[in-house]
Amino acid sequence: MKKTDVILLMGLLGSIVFTNFADFENTLGSIEQDVLRMHILANSDSEEDQALKLCVRDKLLEKSDEFFGECKTLEDMKLCAEQKREEINDIVLDTIHEKGYDYTACTQVVNMEFDAREYGGITMPAGSYDALRVTIGEAQGHNWWCVMYPPLCIPAAENVDSDMKKADEYFDEKQLDVMKNPDEYEVKFKCVEWYHSIKKKLSEWF
Repeated sequence: MKKTDVILLMGLLGSIVFTNFADFENTLGSIEQDVLRMHILANSDSEEDQALKLCVRDKLLEKSDEFFGECKTLEDMKLCAEQKREEINDIVLDTIHEKGYDYTACTQVVNMEFDAREYGGITMPAGSYDALRVTIGEAQGHNWWCVMYPPLCIPAAENVDSDMKKADEYFDEKQLDVMKNPDEYEVKFKCVEWYHSIKKKLSEWF
């Protein structure tokens, strides 16, 4: 095989790999952009503080339809979360005080990093997601999270597997394949992680 043929073949293979990688990265990006998460961070990892976190969770899920029942789109949900932020924080504080604690609370709509986490029948990839974030007291304990939009948050007593069927109504085929079969994309996840790490270092240097 001629040297020029080898170069052309390598270029073709590189183009295919890059296109495939870019398509996968776009799919991950679309998942991040199409989701609003709820994130509740406990005061500490003590049994009492973790139980309090779950009480706050249950109260917010109980009130979720009251706050977000009229929201039809992701943008509606984000706007409503921002507008209702103080009301939501008041509910958090009321729950804390009802349980006999005097912790502070802070409720914000933020963009934050999440690790990959399994949620019922799907795995939400690691990435930067918009979230309604509630911190309790010192916020040094383990967190609880769920997906507010698409509306997959459910009370703990309900059947997660049944509710996760809603995911099929909101995510497209490529997104669902990545979330339902994460092991098949392990190499690509590592490549994306490596790519973003290099890009971050370059941005710090320049």
